Amino acid sequence: MINIQKKMSNSFYALLSLPATAMGFGLSVQIAALSWILHTKYHLDIHEIGIVWAAGPIAGIIAQPIVGAISDKLWFMGGRRRPWILIGGLLTGLMLLALPNLDIIQKIFAANGASGLLTIAIAVALTLDLSINVSFNPTRSLIADCTKQSERSKGYTWMQTVSGTCGVMAYLISVIFGNITLIYVGVIIAVLFTVVPMFFIAEPRYLEGKKEATTSKSSNSIKDISNALLPLYGFLLYGIYVIVAKLIGIEDKSVALKIGYVSLGWVELSCVIIELLAILAVIFNVFKQKENNHEFQKILLAHSFTWWGVQTMNIYMFFYVSSVISGLAQTQMQGINSWAFLVRDLVGAILPVLVLNEIAKRKGMTMTHTMAIILMAIGYGAIYFFGSQIILFFVALCIVGIGWASLVSLPFAIMSKRVEQSKMGLYMGIFNLSVVLPQLVASFKMGEVVNDAPDKSIIFAICAVTLAISGGLWLFVKNDK
Repeated sequence: MINIQKKMSNSFYALLSLPATAMGFGLSVQIAALSWILHTKYHLDIHEIGIVWAAGPIAGIIAQPIVGAISDKLWFMGGRRRPWILIGGLLTGLMLLALPNLDIIQKIFAANGASGLLTIAIAVALTLDLSINVSFNPTRSLIADCTKQSERSKGYTWMQTVSGTCGVMAYLISVIFGNITLIYVGVIIAVLFTVVPMFFIAEPRYLEGKKEATTSKSSNSIKDISNALLPLYGFLLYGIYVIVAKLIGIEDKSVALKIGYVSLGWVELSCVIIELLAILAVIFNVFKQKENNHEFQKILLAHSFTWWGVQTMNIYMFFYVSSVISGLAQTQMQGINSWAFLVRDLVGAILPVLVLNEIAKRKGMTMTHTMAIILMAIGYGAIYFFGSQIILFFVALCIVGIGWASLVSLPFAIMSKRVEQSKMGLYMGIFNLSVVLPQLVASFKMGEVVNDAPDKSIIFAICAVTLAISGGLWLFVKNDK
């Protein structure tokens, strides 16, 4: 163990943040370049791009909890998280390298036509997102493993500060040098930031609470997991439906309810009803869960609606920029799109350690995060009403950045205090389902809505509504100071 880890100095927190930073940088590349490169270079339409974006979350639904549970129990290569971080980092680098070369891969596999290109794009996006998912869980669990509970918020806010700073650098590279350069820089970052730190970070052999966990009757049972997933039942049913529908080619074409540009079939309406019942069951603790289990359910529920809105912005921002903000040339659209994410991530990089961590110490992490999410909803609403004016668009994005700063740091610290340390990987995997399942809704259903709506401002109407719901749900989560 190196001295900076023994002393738990700030430099160690920065080193501990690098693996998560690598995955965050890969995600930034994906956000900045994936929709752009698929639309401009490979000429896929909105619906097809939504399918590509959905490929990774589908794999993540299965991979995250499994990898998390295995990493909790398996000690290999001098660590429980290290092997997964190394594998995920290398695969992420390879898939980023494949992104600008899909046409070459298409020729190698003799996959002719648009359908062949779409298949390859899905395969690459699937592996890329799966690689990021496989690594993100262990990189975040590693921070919980190597810090005490009293320093948990510091660990995760440092993670976001380092990761967010590199995310800003990613969008800056995109603006100055273009997305192709960004992709190749992403390859280097993904490999170096996952491989090098693993030689210096010593994982604890025995986790806090491990002895208690091994002597108790608790286990990673199906019942435990199903109870934890209660808040996501509606999202999960929809995820299963769209996966089966896309694989078999049989979709529910019925119209059970139509509101504006949102048309719901009977299966989709059933998913909405089930999710509404799940919300009521969690808020009122219908099934009498123990306090920590109940709090974890409420966190999962609130977090899922946050990511529904955020992923809608991540996927469809380019189409908003290209249609709502008028008078932009093709190259300017790419620049504005990258500047938008740069501004959001710049605020997200500055605030966590300097501001949010200090506020959380005084007001509590949950209260701090709730207020940040409500501000994020206000920012999205401002873009919906005033975003066509470029200055107001960026001012509103600064407000959105406050919520982003909190979203990618504090929820992990809040959640990690509600689960057994010895099961951190499993529950971090379950927690990630509150990200990937809403992304399926954003990729498929929101893709249909955005595609049908002539005014692409509807993107930020969706964001504002889902973030407002999320802020309301966070008010039910206990605030521990």
